[in-house]
Amino acid sequence: MATALEAVIVAAARSPIGRAYKGSLREMRADDLAAQLVRAALDQVPALDPAELDDLLLGCGQPAGEQGYGLGRAVAVLLGLDGVPGATVQRYCASSLQTTRMAAHAIRTGEAQAIVSAGVECVSRYGNGGKADGMPGTHNPRFAPAQERSARRAASAEPWKDPRLDGDLPDLYIAMG
Repeated sequence: MATALEAVIVAAARSPIGRAYKGSLREMRADDLAAQLVRAALDQVPALDPAELDDLLLGCGQPAGEQGYGLGRAVAVLLGLDGVPGATVQRYCASSLQTTRMAAHAIRTGEAQAIVSAGVECVSRYGNGGKADGMPGTHNPRFAPAQERSARRAASAEPWKDPRLDGDLPDLYIAMG
């Protein structure tokens, strides 16, 4: 029986945490920010030839507008790694965590040897097209009662109750921030 390979994190980098629409990072595009951080992490591992990476997985909670266009692939190309594929993973607040999980699975099964797992979110830049999820006509009308419930609850400070207990759908569109 084959044993699973071990997957380990060999480098890490992150940007300062900012506040939306404030601070020194508010003018920086998500793809440029992510490229800087991936480069910083890769520089920590000089024995790794970045061209030998098997993939670049990039989590993004709102991959639209400037944060769209295949952001994972865009970051690979910005870094000059045109031979490295890239994918963008959207799982809202758990997007970059999901990329780490996917990378670990690929390595443990022998499908890959080295993968960049990253994440980026530039809320300050949402005005440049990132609010695609809020465009008119994009919400499924079946969630309208749930959205109304959320609005009522917010206005009244009513405690949250799992709507599925009453056979209702939860508010899929509630803001995660």
